Amino acid sequence: MRVVILGCGRVGSLLANTMDKAGNEVTIIDENADSFWRLASDYGGEKVTGIGLDEDVLRVAGLDKADAFVAVTNGDNTNVMAGQIAQRRFKVPRVIVRLYDPIRAQTYRKFGLETICTSIIGAGIINDLLTGTPQRPIEEYIKMGPAVEHVLPVLEDKAASSSENEEERK
Repeated sequence: MRVVILGCGRVGSLLANTMDKAGNEVTIIDENADSFWRLASDYGGEKVTGIGLDEDVLRVAGLDKADAFVAVTNGDNTNVMAGQIAQRRFKVPRVIVRLYDPIRAQTYRKFGLETICTSIIGAGIINDLLTGTPQRPIEEYIKMGPAVEHVLPVLEDKAASSSENEEERK
């Protein structure tokens, strides 16, 4: 499998090392070349230094031939935008983005982006450990986030109210 990973932090480097050792073709992108120190000394994949939202950088990384793209930078917005570029412009068959914000994770999932929210998963696992509940399949943890159906109308009302207030100030 050809995998392009955006972000060479703790998660990205661990994923790159694991996928590389399993025999996959891995390319990892980070805007800071110093981040590549996290990769194993025997990492055999490619390393690309550049901004992960730049289509030229993504082409150099081979995103146009990738089977999968994973965005795991420390920024939710960057991960979402990069995921959308991979999905829509490069037509990558499998796109996964890591998000910290549970509301964003569920919102973008509703719009067709595969998201992993480490905040939801972490809280679910800790809850199960504290309560003695047997650990569940990952899909059950993912469903534990806030109900987007209840949050979106509130966010839309706030946005509309904010726009009306700006118009009144003019």
